[in-house]
Amino acid sequence: MSPHLTEPDGNAIVYCDGAFNTTNGKTAHGLVRFTDRYNVLSVIDARWNGWDAGELLDGKPNGIPICRNLEEALEKARDEYRSVTHFVIGLAPDGGRLTDSDREAVIAALQAGLNVDSGLHDFLSEDRRMAALAKRRGVRIRDIRKPPDRHALHFFTGAIEKVGALKIALLGTDSAVGKRTTAWLLVKGLRRWGYTAEMIGTGQTAWLQGACYGTVMDSLVNDFVSGEIEHAICRAWQEQRPDVIVIEGQGSLMNPAYPGGFEILAAGRPDIIVLQHAPARKEYDGFPGYPLHPLTRQIEVAELLSGKPVVAVTINHENLQPGAIETVCQQISTKCGRPVFDVLAHRAEPLVEAILPWLEKKAAS
Repeated sequence: MSPHLTEPDGNAIVYCDGAFNTTNGKTAHGLVRFTDRYNVLSVIDARWNGWDAGELLDGKPNGIPICRNLEEALEKARDEYRSVTHFVIGLAPDGGRLTDSDREAVIAALQAGLNVDSGLHDFLSEDRRMAALAKRRGVRIRDIRKPPDRHALHFFTGAIEKVGALKIALLGTDSAVGKRTTAWLLVKGLRRWGYTAEMIGTGQTAWLQGACYGTVMDSLVNDFVSGEIEHAICRAWQEQRPDVIVIEGQGSLMNPAYPGGFEILAAGRPDIIVLQHAPARKEYDGFPGYPLHPLTRQIEVAELLSGKPVVAVTINHENLQPGAIETVCQQISTKCGRPVFDVLAHRAEPLVEAILPWLEKKAAS
């Protein structure tokens, strides 16, 4: 991934038609909440036309309007005397594929002279029509999930053992459960407390948000996944010498379609684990008939695999009433014997406080 960003790549319209405020819109959600890579001007989703994206997503207006279509988004930008440079795909559908109507939206963006950034498995730069149009309009298509050249990949070496930072794996009990958002909030909370902290991104959205270190795990040949995770962590340590390195989780250990996290535990060698959980979910996201394994079992599995403790649980408050969050956290804490926090609703400082003893222990070792 790129070195630290000194300025945004440009002004972006985020395309998320039909998916904003659903789990298939999680890339757009991340960009609306935070990104160093772009100035996000608007989001496209006809269903929520006229809403403020932050208010719809988190109940907190952030000045990013949701527009009906590209034409309306461009018109709004012109009215505010702001140029648009990028069209970013904010969709995260199962399998990472675009529909025909979504492809037409991309073509319209290229015709409008916008650079297109996509984190999907459909590589738009290999679409002849799109590639020719981009060349003709003098713009670029970036496929974030495109596999790196094999010669540039790294194999696991054991160099991870030389990393002196406290390494925290931010895993989850399901896919699309908020792992990346909580990881970013933890990094920012640690920095507010005066600690140096780096985020290791492991997916395309972290890259789109401007993560300085990481890899896109599901773009890699399996033999190199562990090595790329190790390399990203070691590079962050060598270049920044942070107090803390937070590793973004992928999928979940027992998700039937996205069984992620094994390589992060094996290659990242975390010192501690924070586990993200959506207590209102009964089944794995998008897979009816596959009941979510109990939180206590998921904690047990993570600890058995890693030999390291799950020191806290963080929750995704989807489908919970705001007034119920605190009670749910207390109930989960009593049941699983760990402190439980909702960092999106209540900030990251309580979680940082829970981690301080491990920071002190690491500093003393």
